[in-house]
Amino acid sequence: MTTDQDLPLAGLRVLDMTTVVLGPFAAQMLGDLGADVVKIEAPGGDMTRVIGARRNDKMASLYLGSNRNKRSIELDLKRDAPKAALWRLLQSTDIFLHNVRPQKIARLGFDPDSVLNRNPEIIYCALHGYGEAGPYAGRPAYDDIIQGESGLASTFERREKIPMLVPSIVADKTTGLLATTGLLAAYIKRLRTGKGLYLETSMFEGLVGYTLVEHQHGTIFNPPEGPPGYPRALSPERKPFATEDGYICVLAYTDEQWRSFWDIAGIPGLKDDPRFHSMAARADNIDMAYELVAAELHKRTSAFWLDRLRAADIPCGPVNRLEDLREDPHLKAAGFFRPFTHPTEGEMEIPETGLRFDRQPLPIRRHHPNLGEHGREILAEAGYSDAEIDEILD
Repeated sequence: MTTDQDLPLAGLRVLDMTTVVLGPFAAQMLGDLGADVVKIEAPGGDMTRVIGARRNDKMASLYLGSNRNKRSIELDLKRDAPKAALWRLLQSTDIFLHNVRPQKIARLGFDPDSVLNRNPEIIYCALHGYGEAGPYAGRPAYDDIIQGESGLASTFERREKIPMLVPSIVADKTTGLLATTGLLAAYIKRLRTGKGLYLETSMFEGLVGYTLVEHQHGTIFNPPEGPPGYPRALSPERKPFATEDGYICVLAYTDEQWRSFWDIAGIPGLKDDPRFHSMAARADNIDMAYELVAAELHKRTSAFWLDRLRAADIPCGPVNRLEDLREDPHLKAAGFFRPFTHPTEGEMEIPETGLRFDRQPLPIRRHHPNLGEHGREILAEAGYSDAEIDEILD
């Protein structure tokens, strides 16, 4: 793809009035796909602007991770002129995205009914911690809380004996992906019908559904056919395996892969062992299978195992540290870490999106905006005079 117009969402206008990670991550994906994303920030800007490593004020690493391919305008919606400006911007917008709690957005006057009454074609997306239909509606929600309430943190108890949090902002990012999926579906519907709609995406419900894909297990039936929890994923033996000189990950999955593994490990007699000869049998004895694998892998080096397992087409790989990723041969060959020169932050590396269209990566069309960097430009496009812009941005 060589021009902005080649991108799938070229011509789509998005107002991104979100903060922290969930909403900005979702909006960034729309921007990566070609949408014109305008980030609306309250005075002082998104709180992530000050979280993490930085070279300049309000341009910290956490903000940079989810705010490329956007423009920024700073609006104080407690004042009449900026509020009127937002209403004007909403008249020419395809998608309005916010993560303001329902009570507060209603007080500001930008609740879904009010906005859709003024612009019936807009896709209005509210990102909530908890869905409006339940008693938790309106509560504040952050990643740590949702990991706990969704059941995800408790899954660690089967291995670690205590609940733990995934060391990633998994609730925010997962719900961001869910929101983007919903927004694209809503846009397709609008293309068919010409009508906008109200889309609600909630962290709690989203992560519960995500967790229960495998962990609903026997409770998917009524009455239950067993307890919740997918045994293979919850096995205390499911972890990187220690080798003679490090750690690797191995997942023999099919019957053929397991037979090959027992041969490579020098214990071919286990190929016909009734505890392991089929996928169903291994599922019933997964802890024992993993224990046997661990005992064998510990006897030789990582390189020995990786060479032989790959030759047998058994999925395996090293345990990379975060510091190792830039030297990974595959990522280097694919150009995953793209050099980028930011006008104020200097030389950077931007990771790939994992998406390619016609074998081309999605471009970095716009740098991560400084706070309010494009305010005058955006308001001028909306038809405001210089004097009016001064009043709005004062």
